[in-house]
This record gives sequence, C-alpha cells and structure tokens, in this order.
Amino acid sequence: MQVTLSSSIRILIGLSLGLVLGVAFSTFEGDSLAFLPEVIAPIGALWVNAIRMVVIPLLMALLITSIAGAGGGTVVAQLGGKTIGLFVLFILCSSMFAFVAVPPLLSFLQIDPAASSSLLESTGYDPSRANELPPFSEWFISLIPNNPFAAAVNGAILPLLIFTGLFALALLRIDEHQRVHIVAFFSAIKSAMFVLIAWIMMLAPIGIFALVFPIAATLGFSAITALGSFIAIVCTLIFIMMALLYPLVASLTDIPLRKFARSVAPAQAIGFSTRSSLAALPATYAAAAILEIPERVTGIVLPIAVTLFKYASPLARTAGTYFVASLYGIDLNLFELFVIALAIGLLSFYSPGIPSGGLLIMAPVYISLGLPIEGIGILIAIDLIVDMFLTMANVTANVATSALIAKYS
Repeated sequence: MQVTLSSSIRILIGLSLGLVLGVAFSTFEGDSLAFLPEVIAPIGALWVNAIRMVVIPLLMALLITSIAGAGGGTVVAQLGGKTIGLFVLFILCSSMFAFVAVPPLLSFLQIDPAASSSLLESTGYDPSRANELPPFSEWFISLIPNNPFAAAVNGAILPLLIFTGLFALALLRIDEHQRVHIVAFFSAIKSAMFVLIAWIMMLAPIGIFALVFPIAATLGFSAITALGSFIAIVCTLIFIMMALLYPLVASLTDIPLRKFARSVAPAQAIGFSTRSSLAALPATYAAAAILEIPERVTGIVLPIAVTLFKYASPLARTAGTYFVASLYGIDLNLFELFVIALAIGLLSFYSPGIPSGGLLIMAPVYISLGLPIEGIGILIAIDLIVDMFLTMANVTANVATSALIAKYS
C-alpha cells in the first residue's frame, strides 16, 4: 500500500482547514450556527472508529506472518531483543532531556495561583480516579490473558499481542504443511486489511477536518491562558526531540532526510489529530513501506512500538510534574528531580495507549514524593494540545526505530 505525496497534502489541508475554520468559528457571534460542532464531531468519530476497526486483526496478522513466516525463532528473538533495547535507550534519552532542559525553562514562568485554582475547579477532576488503575502485580498477571478472545473484545492490546506472539512461535514447531496454510490464511487477512485501510485513507482529509474543527471551535483563542507558556515550552521541547530523529535516521541509515520527512507526514497528521498511535498505525505502516523497510521488521517492531514505546511521553509527563511542583510552591532537590524523570520514563511502558493515558499512571510518583495529586487534574485540563504533539513525535519515533532496526539487523 502506498500513500502518495498528494495524499499527504490532502491530509495536511484537512488538518489546517479544521484548525483555521474552527478558531474562526469560535469568534463568530450568534446562535444560528452554534449547532455546527455537534453536527461535524460524529463524522470524525466515525472515521476514527473505522481505523480502530482494522487495528486488532492487522496487528495479529502482521505478527503471525512475520514470526511464523520468518523461517526460524532465532531471527525473531534477536530482532525483538534489539527492538526492546533500542526502545529503552530512547526512553532514557527522553527522560534525561526533560531532567536537564525543563527546570531552567520553568524558572522563567510567572505562575498565577488564582488562575491555577480556577483551572483546577473547571476540570472537575476526582483525585481518587487515579486509583482505578490496577496495581502492578495485577497488571503483570493480566499480561497472559485467560481468554484471548475477551482480550480482543476489550481492546487489551498487549496481552493479545503476547498471545499472538506465542501462537506464532508455536507455529514454528508444528508440521510445515500445516504452518503454511495458517500463515497463508493470516496473510490473506493482512491483504484484506490493507484494502480496507486504503478505503479509509481516502476519507482521511474529511475525517481529520471533522476531528479538529469541533476542538478548535470550542477552545478558540482561550487555549492561550495563564498556562499557555507552559504548553509552549513542552510542545517546543517535544518538537525538538522529534526533529532530532530526522538527522539521526539520515545519518545512520541510507534513507534521505527529505524522503523520510515526506513519508512520515501522513502518519504525523493522523497522530496529531487523533492523539492515538494505534489510530495512526496503518499510515505508520504505509510510511515504512514507502521507505522500503522490510515487512519482517515492521511486522514485529511496529506492533511492539504502539503498545510499549512512548518516545516523547517521559519528556511531557516529567515536565508536567515539575510544573505542578512549581505551581504549589514545592521545591524539589536535584535527586528528586532525577527520580521523577527516571520513574516516569519506566512507567511510560505501562502507559495505556489512549489519549492522555500517560497521565493516569503518574499517581504513585506523586504520592511517594508528596506532590498534590490534584495537579494531575491541571495536566489533564491542558493536555489536549500537548498530547497532539506528543503523539506526533511518538509516531515519528516508531518509523525511525523501524528504520534503525532494519539497517542494523
């Protein structure tokens, strides 16, 4: 499947129109068109649902055809080990970047406590909601699903992928004649999913416009609030981290910088508008295909990436925690700043793959360091814009790591 440059332009046009017209709508005085955001929003939701519809069968088909068709478990094991190792390295870099860059920048902020209190009240955030996440032991046990079909129905992607990976490895131990038939079956499913994806991507400009317009119409210029400076700092740092991936890929692989930029643009646009790496997965896979990254690599690396790898999350969430401490006048020493960055980096692997999901797992860090857990409510309130940039960087990193793994496997 190919996503041409013209498709990239159409997607970016849809994104730009949604933002511009949405902000313009927010300045319109009168009730005659007040119904527009509510009418347009369901169109975007339908388009996202169409993408999510193909994600689970696509992930399963990619893993099974990549592993069972790889010709041996050793290659798969080596590839998976390199992938996890590279992910850990990138996460540590993200955490340390936040540890070094964020505190000096936050020291320039003039924080208005009254504005912060007002924002906290507007969120309606319930601090006890953070306790709804299962404890680590329960999450660890759930990694092996007692019912893989229920895992698929409930959208438990990581347990489902573990089952799928084990199933694919088991196929390597059965009769070759039987294995070929099963692999061919899932190969056909994969091909059918690509046809569906092509149809869905034809509607991408409309879907993205319908997603972005209601958000921009609701926020308008009020997005630039007392917390606007913090949002600008975090988004700028995320953008810098994402930009660093371009010369990294160009210097360590044979992929030209311009080709990499053009290929990942559609996936970035979808990630930016949906705030979901899973929703951007089809376009991410298409970008890897344009870059001629072997399917045996993308079939393993990308499914692992969208479930475990949150490249920019440690930077954004660590910066948010530092900001909450400053907001409430809590002084953190150098060691505490380091512990926060490291802990949030490790917790990013446990982060749910949903918009703002990384914020929901930070309660243990706040409790252990005596930070007000109400601060998570403030971060949730302003996370819309941050999470857009964060997801865009994560999607870019997924393609970049696939390229690096392909080069050095």
